Amino acid sequence: MTSDEFAERIVAMMQTLYRVSYTQLSQSCDRDEAVQECLYKAWEKRQQLKDERYMQTWIIRILINECHNIQRKRERELPMEELPERAAPTGADYELHDALFGLEESQRLPLVLYYVEGYSVGEIAKILHWPQGTVKSRMRRGRKELKKTLCGEDSLSCET
Repeated sequence: MTSDEFAERIVAMMQTLYRVSYTQLSQSCDRDEAVQECLYKAWEKRQQLKDERYMQTWIIRILINECHNIQRKRERELPMEELPERAAPTGADYELHDALFGLEESQRLPLVLYYVEGYSVGEIAKILHWPQGTVKSRMRRGRKELKKTLCGEDSLSCET
């Protein structure tokens, strides 16, 4: 793959990268930093990509690792009492967004990759380096928790 082809594919992925970073980091400056660092690392290591078919998976994995690095750095910088709150979305998505961020990352991330980004369970398993069964079970638990949060404990109030 030429440098120009690599750059074109990166540009086509930008929206996906920002959406994935949004699920991981609360501050827009942190999201920007994570995406920028991800792109820098991907560009520097582009020769290590063995199969072009997995470029998007490879770059998303770099981004997730970079988000984790930033989270660890922030945890060292600020005591828990001083952590800023996440920016809340406006409109009808507020409840879903709030419920989604109430999930553990291990449940939230596969749900976002599946429902928002359109990845298959197999692709998510490759991105996260998890067995497919783990992806499925965490998605199932995440959906169950979302339903409980959005519909209340007696999920009879929700239509299935």
